[in-house]
Amino acid sequence: MSLKTIAAAALLAASTAGIAVAQDWSLNPTFGSVSLSGGFTPDPYTVSITAGGNIDATQVFDRCRGMIANAPDFRLQFNPGSLPLTIGARSNTDTTIVINGPDGQWYCDDDSGEGLNPSVTFNNPQGGQYDIWIGTYGSGSDLASSTLTISELGR
Repeated sequence: MSLKTIAAAALLAASTAGIAVAQDWSLNPTFGSVSLSGGFTPDPYTVSITAGGNIDATQVFDRCRGMIANAPDFRLQFNPGSLPLTIGARSNTDTTIVINGPDGQWYCDDDSGEGLNPSVTFNNPQGGQYDIWIGTYGSGSDLASSTLTISELGR
């Protein structure tokens, strides 16, 4: 290998070292998808989800928590109105949420909802695709029954 090739490989490795490992949003969501527009009913829109997986969410972004699956649990196509958008989960188990928004950014939460439930509010939601993972807090690959909630009324 030439010195130039080694230097190029080293530069490439250094430039990608801080990039978070992303979940595979291109996979089909395990629990389905929906297209909603501002003013949707019923509000909240709910979906039963089995939370958890065998991937540590810190691999997505260091501030994310929980164990999640590789494929999204659910996909929301959203056409916003004038209200905020809140995406959360309800469960009898400590759950977390990881969302890849239409802007390509990762949004995570643990416990901002009621009790040990996660919730992320987009005050000025963008239109487009939201890929959603519901995780279980802690180590291991424990799975838990949960309900995904999508609301413009903060429910």
